[in-house]
Amino acid sequence: MRQSALFTKVSRNIDKDEVSLNAQLLTRAGYVEKLMAGVYSFLPLGLRVLTKIEGIVRQEMDALGAQEIVMPALQPKDPWEQTGRWDTVDILFKFKGAGDRDMTLGPTHEEVVTPLVGKQIQSYRDLPIAVYQIQTKFRNEARAKSGLLRGREFRMKDMYSFHTSQNDLDAFYDRVVDAYKRVFQRCGVGESTLLTAASGGMFSKFSHEFQTLTESGEDIVYLHPDEPLGINRELMELPDIIKELNLVQPDGTYRPMEERKAIEVGNIFKLGTRFSDAFKLAFVDESGQKQSVIMGCYGLGPTRLMGAVVETLSDESGLKWPKEIAPFTLHLISLAKNAEEQEKAERIYASLTASGFQVLFDDRMDLRAGEKFAESDLLGVPDRLVVSSKTLAQESVEHKSRFTGATSLIPLGGLEAAASNM
Repeated sequence: MRQSALFTKVSRNIDKDEVSLNAQLLTRAGYVEKLMAGVYSFLPLGLRVLTKIEGIVRQEMDALGAQEIVMPALQPKDPWEQTGRWDTVDILFKFKGAGDRDMTLGPTHEEVVTPLVGKQIQSYRDLPIAVYQIQTKFRNEARAKSGLLRGREFRMKDMYSFHTSQNDLDAFYDRVVDAYKRVFQRCGVGESTLLTAASGGMFSKFSHEFQTLTESGEDIVYLHPDEPLGINRELMELPDIIKELNLVQPDGTYRPMEERKAIEVGNIFKLGTRFSDAFKLAFVDESGQKQSVIMGCYGLGPTRLMGAVVETLSDESGLKWPKEIAPFTLHLISLAKNAEEQEKAERIYASLTASGFQVLFDDRMDLRAGEKFAESDLLGVPDRLVVSSKTLAQESVEHKSRFTGATSLIPLGGLEAAASNM
């Protein structure tokens, strides 16, 4: 893409209403634009990042054998009354539809997916099943804040699994944990993201969260002294989980644990028969007996993950995108001083693009080098290539890594090979 054709522009101004780093940087760099608190438009660069994150999530969920579906965001009141949650879930957007019918915009989809899948299940031979969707969700947050980290409208991958036994659910649950770890690793925050024990909230007694450690996080977690595991602070007064994790000393006090701030980027639950019983979702087992289907659910927020990457990896100069989710992998900057030099930069751009590289080409000739470099740092493309009078005289381009800051000259004849190994 030519930067001259990109309709969004970077801004040097910081919106004082945006206190979070992710909102400030993503807005300044032209990735997102706030419509109101907790609601953002995703602009061309931001959508490219979000699409890549969701692509990684799809690959990992598909590898589990889960099948993708799309369920309606618009939901009637009836199934929520059937589960007893219409009056107990306080984040529902409630409104009247045609015919004075009560409706909501879905913050989650247990009430939809359970009867949906139930129509396909008769015997144990029909199980297990896992389905997922990546969809825009709506939650009537009282205090929408922190940019993409706490929104009223946001993207969510929610997956639901259906099993004949607790052992089968447990085995699948462990596979999901590993898949989530791969997602976070591929998105660049695997080393700073850990599994934490947490309250099950509206879903179950206990759950597990994936928390990305960062000083800008809203959650407080305690790091387990022996294992790569954390505990959400809200869980510290629940004796069962504390005992299970071997955290109580002989004198009755807790073992020393490091307190850290973190951002929740995923949450998984063993639902048991909570929703299958509400909708009479059952199967006939091998002995001919009717049994309740055992369920699990697995949430992961691509928009929140995008915000967590920004909060975790950015520096004082701007964004820093890992290669697999960057909007472009190469930022080619022309510092041409005349038409001849610009034509050579154009040929380099055409060659890289023809070779399959995702290139953002700064072809603008009305900006100084310092301005272009500052914008490049703000945009956060992982590898910068600079074409100038100096480099062209040496039949080369200058490479700079956004992550390490290291620079080198790359001969034009070996540019594609070098770019493949960046």
